[in-house]
Amino acid sequence: MNNPLKITLVVTLTLILSVGLAITGCSSNSASSTQGTQGTEVGDLAPDFQLDNLEGEPVSLSDFRGNPVMLNFWATWCGPCVREMPDIQSMYEEQAVNGLVLLPVNMGGTSSQVKEFLQNHDLFLPVLLDIDREVAQEYGIRAIPTTFFIDEEGIIQVVKVGAFPNKEAIESDLDKIMS
Repeated sequence: MNNPLKITLVVTLTLILSVGLAITGCSSNSASSTQGTQGTEVGDLAPDFQLDNLEGEPVSLSDFRGNPVMLNFWATWCGPCVREMPDIQSMYEEQAVNGLVLLPVNMGGTSSQVKEFLQNHDLFLPVLLDIDREVAQEYGIRAIPTTFFIDEEGIIQVVKVGAFPNKEAIESDLDKIMS
């Protein structure tokens, strides 16, 4: 291959690569914002789901768009979950008038098991049933309790793994989603 042909080939390849990188750079810059991307991390749009409540009625997370949501994954056999429930209920009773939606998602329990648990612990919470743990899996739950604080636009603002030690700890995270 002669020199002018080599130079033309190198220049052409360089030009093609430069244009390709410029196009890729433009498209990645325009998509660099992760807010609104569905996921389970802070800043992500919380994945929608539908579960039955204790009365067998379907409830979707998207039903509550426009309200701050406290989404709490728990189980009846989980000691830390049981210990934090009275504080969660108390906070919910205080903040419901301000629009707070509480969605405690029980993992693995049946309606009758959860109703009995709530009655035995003098709790009155709007529990959703994730009997097959599909929603928990979608949310990547590895330890319980795990709580997601979701703002009015459906964006996750706080992810808390582990039990709240007291009501004040819940208030601190609620401040990030309550107007």
